Amino acid sequence: MGKLTRPSCCLSDLVREIKKSSNDFIKEKKFSKFKFQWQEGYGAFSYSHSALDSVIAYINNQKEHHKRQSFKDEYKGFLTKFQIEHKDEYLFEWIE
Repeated sequence: MGKLTRPSCCLSDLVREIKKSSNDFIKEKKFSKFKFQWQEGYGAFSYSHSALDSVIAYINNQKEHHKRQSFKDEYKGFLTKFQIEHKDEYLFEWIE
């Protein structure tokens, strides 16, 4: 197992780079016939390293999982579970 260290970059910088790089990749590969653009903002939830296997299993099963529970319901559930104050009008533009 690798050595655990503190994050060395700001989360907002990381998300900005992921959005920029993936946006360029989607355009370059012509994965969408429409003009692709990420929404403003992001949400991030952290879990302990001991939950790594569970997180990986969740990601691998995400397509099936979201057949039973929508992303919108799950996301709002996370906000409630982690007691994050929010206003619905400031959340994502949901695609349903």
